[in-house]
Amino acid sequence: MRLRYKASTKNGKLSQGLLDAKSIEEAAGYLRSKELLPIQISKVESQFFSKLPFLSSVKTTDIIVFTRQLSSMLSSGLTLMRSLEILKDQMQNEKMTEVVDTVINDVSEGKTLGDAISKHPTVFSQIYVSIIKAGETSGLLDKVLLRLADNLEKQSKLKTTVKGALMYPVIVIILMFVVMGVMMIFVIPQLTVLYENLNVPLPLPTQIVVGISTILSTFWPVVLGIGAVGFIAFRKWSKTVGGRLIIDDILLKLPVFGKLIRQTILAEFSRTFGLLIGTGTLVVEALNETADTTGNVHYRNAILGIGKQVEKGITVGTAMSTSQLFPPLLIQLVKVGEQTGKIDETLQKASEYFEREVDQTVRTLTTAMEPFIMVVLGIGVAFLIISVITPIYSLISSIQ
Repeated sequence: MRLRYKASTKNGKLSQGLLDAKSIEEAAGYLRSKELLPIQISKVESQFFSKLPFLSSVKTTDIIVFTRQLSSMLSSGLTLMRSLEILKDQMQNEKMTEVVDTVINDVSEGKTLGDAISKHPTVFSQIYVSIIKAGETSGLLDKVLLRLADNLEKQSKLKTTVKGALMYPVIVIILMFVVMGVMMIFVIPQLTVLYENLNVPLPLPTQIVVGISTILSTFWPVVLGIGAVGFIAFRKWSKTVGGRLIIDDILLKLPVFGKLIRQTILAEFSRTFGLLIGTGTLVVEALNETADTTGNVHYRNAILGIGKQVEKGITVGTAMSTSQLFPPLLIQLVKVGEQTGKIDETLQKASEYFEREVDQTVRTLTTAMEPFIMVVLGIGVAFLIISVITPIYSLISSIQ
């Protein structure tokens, strides 16, 4: 069970945290074995709200703060154990506090930091673990942590930028469908009764709207059922190899959005691959680990293919030139980096270039999206108004 403890060190300082034990007595014995005097040990009561994923999960900002502060403490001369203990007390996220506490216990038992954090794959990615292990091997853990924190911040900023660009159109489209649904289910049926009582001939747009409204209001359980089945079937299909290939191919070919997706993937690839190479990771291993960060099966397969060619003695730049997914600029920078022995630096420059391209594309997309959405909304509203008013106008004209 999960227990929360408060204990006193040999120096009289207060230490507190979380641990797993079968009983309070076992926890007290464990603390004494660590030369800690138990003051209070209590069971952690599970709370409903703490189990909600969006409240209990570790956020990217928590990992960034942990990484940067750990780097600062190690640079200032503190030991790894002391740095982790200080960080545990400073963590605001309870889940992250539990993770750090578990890491402290593992490190105190003689495990390396890389091995300790590898037990938490949902918090620390495989690339994060690999970079930490490389930093421990080279003896430059503080510097590696600093570069890793910078990388995570850029990664978070890039994702925030892309999500911000997509949020506005998504919200507008959802609201548009909600308003249309309300009109079709509640408003149009009332007008349909009016049209029937007035015995007015309905024009084609009105007949279309009335037909859709009748289907939605009468057979809404069937519509919801078909929609749910279709959604579940699509989800299952999208997780298959063939489905993933088709979907990712369509995403890359979308107007404007496809360009944004490609630029985001290239920025992520350049930054992560360069960071792994800079920490001393083998090229093939770095490529294989970077492939899983792209989020697109076509780029993943292309990067894995490059790794296989590199194993045969081909340079990274030459292998990349065989794929159309990588632009000539990136290929040229990689080739220059290989010739000068500074491929990590050239990849860093490439990632900065693609990040600027993402910012520019987002600004262009945001500027162009607003009038486009207004036009689409205008056409939809105009169609509804014409469909509703035309029969009434025809009736008034016939009376006059």
